[in-house]
Amino acid sequence: MKRAVAAIRRYAGSEDPRVSAGNLVAMVLAWNTPFYPLYLRATAGPDILPGGWLTLCVFPLFLAVPAATRRWPLGGRVLLVVAAIANTVFCAWVLGEASGTALFLLPCIALAALVFRREERVPLCALLVLPAVAGVAAWGRLPASPFACAAAECASIFWMNAMSVAAVQIFLGFLATGLVSASGAVRAPSLVSASGLVRAPGLIGASGLVREPGAVAPMPPSTPPPR
Repeated sequence: MKRAVAAIRRYAGSEDPRVSAGNLVAMVLAWNTPFYPLYLRATAGPDILPGGWLTLCVFPLFLAVPAATRRWPLGGRVLLVVAAIANTVFCAWVLGEASGTALFLLPCIALAALVFRREERVPLCALLVLPAVAGVAAWGRLPASPFACAAAECASIFWMNAMSVAAVQIFLGFLATGLVSASGAVRAPSLVSASGLVRAPGLIGASGLVREPGAVAPMPPSTPPPR
């Protein structure tokens, strides 16, 4: 067991903290996805299982994310978010819109914010917006699924999905706090001058004296010209 855990850590590890966080999310999704049909079975009964097994289709993509980030760190993180969005829309079609599966688009937005830096503006902005666009575009337009849940089943699945979304959001929140801690505390603008004296921004006159806001700094005494 220890060897298996060590192997997974080596596979998902990275020196880049955002890549490492994305790999961890991918491995958690890959671990949890095979159990989703069993959750459906326990929640809604055996009739939902044919559609439940179809929810495993995107499972290999989550497993491939750490391998992809080793070759292309940016592309691997893009793959993770796109796979999560595609999996959500696909499962929403399989189980039906009333199942509440589309709620998983919310953690997709949080995931995009987690794994991309502000400097990576193009993928960050695109993948922050894509879940919302996918949700609006798919809502009410997905074809009827032969595996969609019935009314009573959908009510149970909806609440299970809602609780799962909350759990994923909490997990992503913990990862985000870890990234903030790793990057160090945010430094406030320095209030100490080169001489070691505490100063207030914008309140130091040309003479080095503290002045009131809006007041004109006193001029230094002039030196008489040499005779």
